[in-house]
Amino acid sequence: MHEEMLASRLVYCPYCSTEFDLLVDASQGSHQTWEDCPRCCAPIQVLIAVSPHNGELEDVTLSRDDDVP
Repeated sequence: MHEEMLASRLVYCPYCSTEFDLLVDASQGSHQTWEDCPRCCAPIQVLIAVSPHNGELEDVTLSRDDDVP
């Protein structure tokens, strides 16, 4: 993990709507990971989109566990 590739994003839990800071590692490129909500502990799917051209973070999408196909 490269510290210069870490970005903090303010996000909301898709279950309980709690606002929290999510630390995102863009050095892995676009990828999927899972985080637990710091309040309700529900599993959250995190989709991280990184530009293949410049390696910059483009988007972070959070989804409920039961919304994942």
